[in-house]
Amino acid sequence: MKKLFYILILGFLCIDASSYAQSRRVLEKRRKKINKEIKKINSLLFETKKEKSNALDDLKDLSQKITVRELLIQTIQLETEELNKEIKQNEKVIDANNIELANLKADYGDMVYKSYKSKSQQSKTMFLLSSKNFLQAYKRIKYIEQYKDFRKKQALKIEAKTKEIERLNDSLTKKKNQKKILINTEQTQKKRIENEKDEQESLVTKIKQQENKYKQQLNKKIREEKALAKKIDKIIREAIAKANKGKKGKAKKGELLLTKAEKALKANFEQNKGSLPWPLDGVITRKFGVQPHPTFKSITINSTGLHIRGKEGDDAKSVFNGKVLSIAKSEKGRRSVMVQHGDYITTYSNLRQVFVKKGQTVKTGTALGKIFTDKITGKTDLVFVLFKNTNRLNPSHWIRAN
Repeated sequence: MKKLFYILILGFLCIDASSYAQSRRVLEKRRKKINKEIKKINSLLFETKKEKSNALDDLKDLSQKITVRELLIQTIQLETEELNKEIKQNEKVIDANNIELANLKADYGDMVYKSYKSKSQQSKTMFLLSSKNFLQAYKRIKYIEQYKDFRKKQALKIEAKTKEIERLNDSLTKKKNQKKILINTEQTQKKRIENEKDEQESLVTKIKQQENKYKQQLNKKIREEKALAKKIDKIIREAIAKANKGKKGKAKKGELLLTKAEKALKANFEQNKGSLPWPLDGVITRKFGVQPHPTFKSITINSTGLHIRGKEGDDAKSVFNGKVLSIAKSEKGRRSVMVQHGDYITTYSNLRQVFVKKGQTVKTGTALGKIFTDKITGKTDLVFVLFKNTNRLNPSHWIRAN
């Protein structure tokens, strides 16, 4: 009964240890992903060559980096907590195994002692000779064999249990070393974030000293973005009206009439929601939707899509099969390419050079154009917008998690 109790306890402990390990593996995967993101942020936001620095943009980039680093520290702390649970659980399993091993050894020792006292070669012979008949002698031979077999099994159990405890001790040592590494990593990240927050405060002070200047620059940029968005909206409306001419059926205003092939493409596009490739390998510096400016909270930004930072020389690539609906040009000479995927339209803005033509069929990954790199700031930013007919959607819901 006692042995059964220890076996049940060991079973429950092992199940708990397994669940903790699974939870920690999720956190470990998340930590590695965040580390990768920080490396990308450093590469794309802080290692670009700049002729002139803009404190407002630098503050935005630094704030983004701090936010991601805070998430990393939080993940490390959660992972350390899970590792602590694993260590405690491991210690409990080792204790339970040690008790079971002690019981096995005690049983085996008792068995050997009794065998020594009562079962010498002479007593074994007498035990057989004293049988009343052949059947009883046969049964006694079988008993002796079973007894020897049981002793052998007990010895093997002791050996196996000893090895299991050694394995658990090795695992415990490994976990404790992992915990030390995590604690050291957390301390390193905390020191880095302290330095970054000091730099953040310096930039805030600098911006406050020239607040009007930076607000004027920001409002000018917002006006330019609104003008481009308005232009693209107009081009899409006109392109939809033109595409619907000559097609059978009636469509609501601003909606595309689709052919059989276009309906199939639309369905395929929708099936890939959440797994579309990125238009470039980069970092999102501005999310979709209406949001307060990260520094000047009184100024509201209506982000038509995602602003994605890449590196100089990067191409914007089509996220899905489709057809080039139109190509637009801004007042500054930057170009935008619009690609139709059924009644979905993706736009790729801030291109200095375009590789495709209106009406051209493109595939997933087709290079549409070279993204413009600002020679003063060193920034290579793509504005990626997604429409369903004339309605803007959040592209983050459609592209795969980076």
